[in-house]
Amino acid sequence: GDWDFWTDWKDRRLWVTVVPIVAVTFPAAVQAFAWGRYRLPWGATVCVLGLLFGEWVNRYFNFWGWTYFPVNFVFPSQLVPSAIILDVVLLLSNSYTFTAVAGAMGWGLIFYPSNWPVIGPLHVPVEYNGMMMTLADLQGYHYVRTGTPEYIRMVEKGTLRTFGKDVAP
Repeated sequence: GDWDFWTDWKDRRLWVTVVPIVAVTFPAAVQAFAWGRYRLPWGATVCVLGLLFGEWVNRYFNFWGWTYFPVNFVFPSQLVPSAIILDVVLLLSNSYTFTAVAGAMGWGLIFYPSNWPVIGPLHVPVEYNGMMMTLADLQGYHYVRTGTPEYIRMVEKGTLRTFGKDVAP
């Protein structure tokens, strides 16, 4: 959804919680089908690779091809490490219940660290017209989206959400 489209939203608190919770549903369903029917332990990884391919096609043709947003502004999240953990937990435990508890927990816990190499450079502080902000914020100000709900900006407790107070983890 929207939490995974824009880089200036990816450094928020809610991206870290909303995207993994929403994204685990389809890989878990494909994993349950592939394991229950064929005993194949890589259902989640195959599902995530297909999702990733579809996301890149969408981001390239729709966001860059039609609206000329830079691809580094709309790239999808890294879900492959999370899917591998989910598949490995099912393979080693051979239990749907343990996979639902421990595998889903591993899915959520590895999500943010696996995205750090991609998101990290966008957290670099810059000064722009006398204001301190991140590169992701600077992109958000320069590439204005018409459908950006302004309540998203009001969730924060100030403009320095990466550096100030309790907003950054």
